[in-house]
Amino acid sequence: MASNPSQKCCFEGVYHEGPSTGKHIDLFGVDTYVAGEHLSNDKVLVLFTDYFGNHFNNSLLIADQFAKKGYKVYVPDILFDDAVDPDNADKLDRVTWLSNHNEDRTKPLVDKYMADLRREINPPFLGVLGYCFGAKYAIQQINETTGNADTAAIAHPSFVTIDEVAAIGKRPLLISAAETDPIFPPELRHLSEDKLKEIGARYQIDLFSGVSHGFAVRGDLSNPEVLYAKEKAFYDQVYWMDYFSKQK
Repeated sequence: MASNPSQKCCFEGVYHEGPSTGKHIDLFGVDTYVAGEHLSNDKVLVLFTDYFGNHFNNSLLIADQFAKKGYKVYVPDILFDDAVDPDNADKLDRVTWLSNHNEDRTKPLVDKYMADLRREINPPFLGVLGYCFGAKYAIQQINETTGNADTAAIAHPSFVTIDEVAAIGKRPLLISAAETDPIFPPELRHLSEDKLKEIGARYQIDLFSGVSHGFAVRGDLSNPEVLYAKEKAFYDQVYWMDYFSKQK
């Protein structure tokens, strides 16, 4: 594995206040939050969420932030209308829930959605973002042979295999990692780095001290270290997408 399966930390977090400005639509038969709907299709991002899904305010605010930077952002429901309720996550039967959201069920949905988007909208630049659970599917979408995306940026990934990392070939990958993360601990981070170096990938790995798994989406923003890391990870992602969108 390049990152471990989910643990309790994947189901915890702090709610971020603020009004979202996008809207939910049906896109290719999938409930999708759209940020920056008024923007052109020249630069498109697809955001794959963690377990709190595409109605979780924190994720919507991130999509809105990217829209302010000039990207049309789609946030599809990859949880089959079965997102974890943050208020009741501690009562969730995680084993059963995870068994209902395995790769055999999720990957076909993501693959079809991205293929439909590439075929129907066909943006000149298509990037993917992935947080926690969603990181696995973001990496799959930059598979050099079968992926539909041009580049990916992920944060605190879970369930990623080393074979998925190896398969990206020359497609660029940005990873934002937490110092304290049992899902993406130092040995797996180093394993991923070694593999990326071995295949000659275009990659960047940022490690943030003082933060733990989930910081980029659901960290406690009253903590200055978390706030810094969350915002820096976002701006790293923007810079990454800006750079590679200009290469198209």
